[in-house]
Amino acid sequence: MSNPIDDAAITAVLARHLTQSVQRQAVAVGNIANLDTPGYRAREVRFSEALDEQLAALKTSHPDHFGPQNPPAPPSGADAEVVETPGLPARRDGNTVQLDRELLNLTRATGDFAKAQTVLAAKFRLVRYAINEGR
Repeated sequence: MSNPIDDAAITAVLARHLTQSVQRQAVAVGNIANLDTPGYRAREVRFSEALDEQLAALKTSHPDHFGPQNPPAPPSGADAEVVETPGLPARRDGNTVQLDRELLNLTRATGDFAKAQTVLAAKFRLVRYAINEGR
């Protein structure tokens, strides 16, 4: 039998992953929209520090630390940082957006979203199955 607290933590991580994927998509779309804007510097979303904090929050030193009174933190996208993408060559007009790179980033973010959404949907189907007692 699965532990409902572990399920809550996994659901929170999946929800955060969905939020982060949407943020990556938005930044890639913004970069593409500014493809012809002189002086525009391509941007990216950084999650490394946020991921470290998120993983540290899921580690427990005692199995009773997560419980109904102490659930994991809800997902949020506030821990993402949008920064200028370093190391990209600039065109004559100073723009650093590379269309092929941004389309790849957009495709990856869309795929990440789809994977997390599929897992989350499967979890909810199992819950619905259990509620309906297998009917």
